[in-house]
Amino acid sequence: MLKPGMYISDRYEIIDKVGSGGMADVYKAKCHRLNRYVAIKVLKPEFSDDTNFVKKFRGEAQSAAGLSHPNIVSVYDVGEDNGLYYIVMELVEGITLKHFIERKGKLEVKEAVGIAIQIAMGMEAAHLNHIIHRDIKPQNIIISKEGKVKVTDFGIAKATNSNTITSNAMGSVHYLSPEQARGGYSDEKSDIYSLGITMYEMLSGEVPFVGDNTVSVALLHIQGEAIPLREIDPSIPPSIEKIIQKCMQKKPERRYLSASELITDLKRSISNPNGDFVVIPAAAVSDSPTITISEDEVSHIKSASTQPGRNTGNLEGNKNITNTNPDLKHTSTNLNSKSKEEDDEDIDQVDPRVEKIIFIGSIVAGVILVILIIFFVINIFHLFPGNKDNNLPSDEITTTVTPSAEPTDEAVTTVIMPSVMGYSLADAEKRLDAKSEDLQIKTEEKTSDKYEKGIVMEQYPAPEAELDSDGEVRLVVSLGPETFSLPDVYNLNDNQASTTLTDRGLEVKHEYAFDDTIAEGNVISTEPVKGTSVKKGDTVILIMSKGPEKTTVLVPDVLNSSKADAIAKLKDNNLVEGNITEDYSDTYAKGKVMGQSQSGGAEVTRGTAIDLVISLGPDSRPTSYTGSVTIDENPFDYPGDSGIVLFQMFQNGKTTDLEKRTMNYDSFPVTLPITSSSGSDATVSMMIGRDAEEGDSGAVLDGGRWVVYEEYGTAWDVEFTAER
Repeated sequence: MLKPGMYISDRYEIIDKVGSGGMADVYKAKCHRLNRYVAIKVLKPEFSDDTNFVKKFRGEAQSAAGLSHPNIVSVYDVGEDNGLYYIVMELVEGITLKHFIERKGKLEVKEAVGIAIQIAMGMEAAHLNHIIHRDIKPQNIIISKEGKVKVTDFGIAKATNSNTITSNAMGSVHYLSPEQARGGYSDEKSDIYSLGITMYEMLSGEVPFVGDNTVSVALLHIQGEAIPLREIDPSIPPSIEKIIQKCMQKKPERRYLSASELITDLKRSISNPNGDFVVIPAAAVSDSPTITISEDEVSHIKSASTQPGRNTGNLEGNKNITNTNPDLKHTSTNLNSKSKEEDDEDIDQVDPRVEKIIFIGSIVAGVILVILIIFFVINIFHLFPGNKDNNLPSDEITTTVTPSAEPTDEAVTTVIMPSVMGYSLADAEKRLDAKSEDLQIKTEEKTSDKYEKGIVMEQYPAPEAELDSDGEVRLVVSLGPETFSLPDVYNLNDNQASTTLTDRGLEVKHEYAFDDTIAEGNVISTEPVKGTSVKKGDTVILIMSKGPEKTTVLVPDVLNSSKADAIAKLKDNNLVEGNITEDYSDTYAKGKVMGQSQSGGAEVTRGTAIDLVISLGPDSRPTSYTGSVTIDENPFDYPGDSGIVLFQMFQNGKTTDLEKRTMNYDSFPVTLPITSSSGSDATVSMMIGRDAEEGDSGAVLDGGRWVVYEEYGTAWDVEFTAER
């Protein structure tokens, strides 16, 4: 597991783990290249060696990377680092809609409608890019701290042009559309159904279908009816109730055909809550109450329920749930298992007993169908005399076949061409084989900016055309958009780079960063990098240089500031505190800055340490004075001459002997240190002693000798310094 401080691809610094799912862990990280916080989804180690999981994980990024909308969580990057597969996404700080509903119990009508409109706008953007989410639910909706609603987790999103018919009906069972529960084809209307369930929960505080296990809930989606919202809360406007009813129709064609239609009605409900403007199309009634299940579908259900490693559902406690829906072909609800952390509402595998019931039912239906065919064949060919009409010539015999009867092989000579544009080639062939296994299918390939690779983009004959059951069908399959290598625009200016890219049909966005080598206004790099395979319509981010990051700053004037304020000012200007000393001051109050090593306004290198001197206030200690005097006159005339020298200080009318010692010619000049309790002026004089002679007066005994002192030269001034 990644830990805070670790780096991915020498770019993304892990800050903290914020969540975990069945396949991946999610971390908050910092992108040091662009200096922004992001969310990184990292595939769990146990799945990294599984090529199928890795392919699915990368498919998530490929599905969502092309989407750019305020209501969709953006995908920035995808990569691999030493076996770690990761996706870099927009970091959205906020709360999931599920937790928001749990916190409030249920939402106000206007609040719920506003959230639903933003979800639908995100869905609309995805649908316009041929992407369906297939797992719309409150757990995948984030409400940011600013109140912005964003759709996230495109982990099971598929391009609508890809093979979406699968035995693995994915998503949370409480929000699953009936066609997903059957393992059928999912399209934009499946997302609309799931949004309808989400709106129902927002307004009522509970999901419409609840069962003892996931299989029973899936069956309720197929054949159950939700309690009308106004029975739960009469204050809900009729238009809102009808909008949600239309979203939750069992048949996809009775729902809103697009997210834009849903958005229009949601906006009208705000201004006209009691209006009767929601139109739910009438259901097409089948003439036959019997729905047949082909052997392929039975095999499909059996294979889905016998996949190794799958859990099987339990219908205990749901014995009264029976298949009364004539449109139900099968109820395979085999889901990709997820961890309980991610979602404990995922659909379980079909119970073997349910599979057995379905299998036996299909056999019974087949027997009934054979009996009906035999009955009508007998009538057609008058195998019994009582059925002959002797009044009609043999060449005018007419036969009436009810819609529930299957025609014999001899009667099937033509078929109606189905629409297979937008399907994968495999799905298109299945639809054609369902019409007639004798159809001759020819394929060719072309590039297309509209259809993804492997999707049928043209068909001949056209839909609804009649053709022989063994006729030729030509399908044109897309090779996808024509790709090319991203041009090298490094170090070009903005105009040159943008023109180069837009001329190739690429969209251009800008981001900015400091760079010491690339001139300001020129391209540092691109995302994706140069040489990457791209196609028209792709978005390329130009990382533009802001030039070298400024390395010098001005020193703020912090004199007379408190120590804390001074340090804060230094940090605000990208400087650091240096040595902090203290001294007495009669000018600055105690605790204030009385000195700084660099004066205010000086320009220094970013990060320079500034020394500060903090005032101790006025000095109240006793004062002493120190000084010195240098005697630079030599009282002796020649080397070798010596004598006793007495130094005296005269200050404030007093004479003080400083020092007396024997000195010689080489002792000069001499410096004498002086200490005084007074700071007033003072002078020092020098007295030279000699042996006393007859007639001398004032002779002084010194060391056993009588000497006479005589003043030599003039007095020397002393300068004092006050000290405490």
